[in-house]
Amino acid sequence: MLSLEKISLALGDRDLLDEVTVLINPGERIGLVGPNGAGKSTLLKIIMEIQEKDSGSIVLSNEETLGYLPQDGVDPDFELTVIEEVETAFSDIFDLEEEVNKLQQKLGETDPHTEEHEKLLEKYGVLQTKLEASGLYTLRSDVEKILMGLGFKESDFSRSTSEFSGGWLMRIALAKLLLKKPTYLLLDEPTNHLDIESLQWMENFLNSYEGAVIVVSHDRAFLDTITNRTLALRRGKMSDYSGNYSFYERKWEEERELLINAQKNQEKELKETEEFIERFRYKASKARQVQSRVKQLEKIDRIEVEDELANVSFSFPEPERSGQVVMRLENIKKSYGDNVVFDGLDYEIERGDKIAVVGPNGAGKSTMIRILAGIESIQGGERNEGHKVTTNYFAQHQAEDLDLKKDALEVMMSAGSNEKESRLRSILGSFLFRGDDVFKKVKVLSGGEKSRLALAKMLLSPANFLIFDEPTNHLDMSSKNILQQALQQYEGTCVIVSHDRAFLDPIVDKVLEVQKNKVRTYLGNVSYFLDKKKEESEAQKNAAVQNQVKSSASEDGTLSRKEQRRIEAERRNKISKHITPIKKKLERLEKEIEESENRKTEIEALMAEVDFYDNNEMVKKTTLEYEQLKMDLTDHYSKWEEYANRIEVIEQEIL
Repeated sequence: MLSLEKISLALGDRDLLDEVTVLINPGERIGLVGPNGAGKSTLLKIIMEIQEKDSGSIVLSNEETLGYLPQDGVDPDFELTVIEEVETAFSDIFDLEEEVNKLQQKLGETDPHTEEHEKLLEKYGVLQTKLEASGLYTLRSDVEKILMGLGFKESDFSRSTSEFSGGWLMRIALAKLLLKKPTYLLLDEPTNHLDIESLQWMENFLNSYEGAVIVVSHDRAFLDTITNRTLALRRGKMSDYSGNYSFYERKWEEERELLINAQKNQEKELKETEEFIERFRYKASKARQVQSRVKQLEKIDRIEVEDELANVSFSFPEPERSGQVVMRLENIKKSYGDNVVFDGLDYEIERGDKIAVVGPNGAGKSTMIRILAGIESIQGGERNEGHKVTTNYFAQHQAEDLDLKKDALEVMMSAGSNEKESRLRSILGSFLFRGDDVFKKVKVLSGGEKSRLALAKMLLSPANFLIFDEPTNHLDMSSKNILQQALQQYEGTCVIVSHDRAFLDPIVDKVLEVQKNKVRTYLGNVSYFLDKKKEESEAQKNAAVQNQVKSSASEDGTLSRKEQRRIEAERRNKISKHITPIKKKLERLEKEIEESENRKTEIEALMAEVDFYDNNEMVKKTTLEYEQLKMDLTDHYSKWEEYANRIEVIEQEIL
């Protein structure tokens, strides 16, 4: 077992970790959560003895091992190929293999009737047994299996590590770690550099992993899938919850509500005590009572409730309405040297579409959205932007374009927005710039801080077509929720590249899957897309359900009533999961249609009055509103039909 006893660490006058005590057993699945800056990554480093602690002890049972994946800072040997770099994790096994081979050779050269030969044979037997137990003979197949699960192709194995980006180098480091199979696997934001397919493979791998997993992540879906225990760090203290992240979130909200009420009661009592002291401070008859109250105040342990961002909201500036077609790509050709990314690509985006772009790394997702944004050249075809389309594009490199001489608040104020300073501070706060952080110069900000500032700045500019490339990588849960809510309410069109399913699902209504030289659209959210992909990978559509039906049928081939009810319930739940978000949009649209129809009827009644045309200004204004209403209603009915068709398609596919 891994035991942490009273681990403490102070940063200046702040207790980052205050006597943190926790026991972790082999095989547990733990999510380590808390606000940014709470000390999660620091605690992992302390366990690994990378970071010094002020006090406390860490106890690890004999023969148990630790494995650690940092957020960044991997340092591979660039003279090695991918597979050679991964195999460095097993240098001790290969050294053992070499020793066994040398012993075998020496045995062949030694007289079998001598004592020396007998000793060599005994040593050979011991080492050979150890070698067999090491897993050497399945090692290379395991290496290939894990590398391919993490998104590498077989042709990548012989490529130099120097050819790969930082994200892929992190995957190599992760592969080395997973192959070593430590008793305790410590992972710090392992999903940041994975596409959705690799993420799913990772989840399956960790769910079947024999050792314990302790993971720091802001990916809600990932945490919910793999963890069954949550350790929460807040204000230096550790709290333990016997469930996944969603379970913890519910419990914490309940606890916080109780804390807030307790704080209010305490503040009331403190105020009354302070008023008593002030009122009778100079009365000799009350001196003893006053002194008693003063001592009472000094001893009180003040209840503190951490500020939450739940009450912070952000809404996009209302953009100008675009035409129905926002973007049309026709016969697009794009290649990098001999690498053909697209050859004859056709794709159309309509006003109001909210699209998630998914696909394996290297398939062309980033190329696709850069083409959409108009910043990537093409070798053939046409990119046609729709009427009155204004585009805003967020990519990680935008952080590099920030003015290094300005502080965060100045960057926001110079973005051309008419927002008040208090509002800008609130927006910066939602992206983790709190208090005096708004006065930090850009030049001293970390890479993550610059990225968050670039995102906050982008959101101030009114645009009716938003394009995001991994916008959540440097956001904590609260910040992601704020951005998510803003995008849900956003009236324009957006395209998002992200691996964060929990973030995407409530926002998007289409999924664009980018594969090598082709794209495919799925009408639904990311969960629906993943379900469909799972179904498509089976030998026949609904094969799993059919097999389940066959296996659970009675001798005469019929299902029991209980089994029929169970299967029907599963089908209803599946339909509800995918249809509910679309139905909500449909309900909002129906309300808008009703309001527009009512207003249209009012205007028609007004226009029917005899004296209506006596006021030219009124005629002009009313006629313009009437024509706009008719256009809006046409769009609304078209959208209503689209949503209704989506629901019908999903119901038919799941039946």
